[in-house]
Amino acid sequence: MESKSQSRFPLGRQSSLAPEKDGVSDDSVTAGHGVDEGMDSGLRLMYMTNDGDLEGMEELLDSGTSVNYRDIDGRTALHIAACQGYADVVDFLLKNGAQVDSMDQWGSTPLADAIYYKNNDVVKLLEVHGAKPAVAPMHVENVREIPEYEIDPRELDFSNSVNITKGTYCVALWRGTEVAVKKLGEELFTDEDKVKAFGDELALVQKIRHPNVVQFLGAVTQSSPMMIVTEYLSKGDLRAFLKRKGALKPIMAVKFALDIARGINYLHENKPEAIIHRDLEPENILRDDSGLLKVADFGLSKLMKFTKTVREVRPLARQEDSWRYVAPEVLKHEEYDTKVDVFSFALILQEMIEGCPPFSTKQEIEVAKAYVANERPPFKASQKLYAHGLRELIEDCWEEQPSKRPTFQRIIIRLEEINRILLHRRRWKVQSLSPDSLQFGISKVRSYIINQASVW
Repeated sequence: MESKSQSRFPLGRQSSLAPEKDGVSDDSVTAGHGVDEGMDSGLRLMYMTNDGDLEGMEELLDSGTSVNYRDIDGRTALHIAACQGYADVVDFLLKNGAQVDSMDQWGSTPLADAIYYKNNDVVKLLEVHGAKPAVAPMHVENVREIPEYEIDPRELDFSNSVNITKGTYCVALWRGTEVAVKKLGEELFTDEDKVKAFGDELALVQKIRHPNVVQFLGAVTQSSPMMIVTEYLSKGDLRAFLKRKGALKPIMAVKFALDIARGINYLHENKPEAIIHRDLEPENILRDDSGLLKVADFGLSKLMKFTKTVREVRPLARQEDSWRYVAPEVLKHEEYDTKVDVFSFALILQEMIEGCPPFSTKQEIEVAKAYVANERPPFKASQKLYAHGLRELIEDCWEEQPSKRPTFQRIIIRLEEINRILLHRRRWKVQSLSPDSLQFGISKVRSYIINQASVW
């Protein structure tokens, strides 16, 4: 039975929201406290939970001790197990009727405690049993401080959701419209770097408005999971398109290159701070219903705030296929600037002509070493496909020295000239094959024959 005069349980890790007690250590508090027969059965349950004594806990519960016993601070055995990270004990308590969202006097739940102490296995277990998410890291106390872009998560329908773009985003319905949603769940609570990265990405995408950049629609920041919501492009990414189509004709490759270049140029020309995408690859370039390409996914993007260059503060953790498009200065952990996007762009443009990823036969680590050694993917396609300065443009864009690579403003000018030539040649071919043109040609030949006959 639950005692009417509850005691305080001081052993082990304290509530995540409890005020710090200066000068009192856990060891000093626990001195002299043993689990004896005269102790209140509820408090004995707390101590046994702290020790992970499943057998003793089972005996206590069988004898009638409440699994939801609360001490003077409102803490339960489930709070203790969550703090300590005992997944097996948490599972045992939940199966025996423990209240998953019980709250102590400071307002902390077992889930909040597990998140605070980074006991991720316990976090997942509690969520499976219906634990409500804790307050999001960006939660504001004053309603007037809620940002204008905030979306009520209840408006997002994930009933028919599917993963897209490397699994980072999923599709949902928002007010009857399909949108792409980037979810960031409990990992945010246990990783300060991810909280900062989420905030940085959110601050950045709010600035962006361009036809060749995926449109930001809103975000969920006042509850968990936090989310970034953008427009959904049903045609998928450039990687999937290239897998289906293979090598593209130069006129289409140049059209796509112009879309990408205009989007990235917009980022680089952002005022007062240039935006470096830093993760430009086919998976992060999406197609809309009209075939227009849009740059997406700004999770690794950088703002050039007060310096002309930036540097990674730690080695990069790359995902599959990502090394293939990374500039050598990033791989070498050197300072870098907007020219890293120019390098990546060159590889994508060449891939569209060649029909296969750069260094497709090499392993990821070998690709990185090749770039650092100033090796570049070979040109295997016909030289006709690289005519009118296209090959020279690619070679300029992947120059070893970033300062020698052109800006996207210059790239756009060169691409527009190549595109003008290609369009002119295509129009000439179409005209030369038209019925009128053929009839005109026949007439010219007939006239020539008649004239020659008269001469004879």
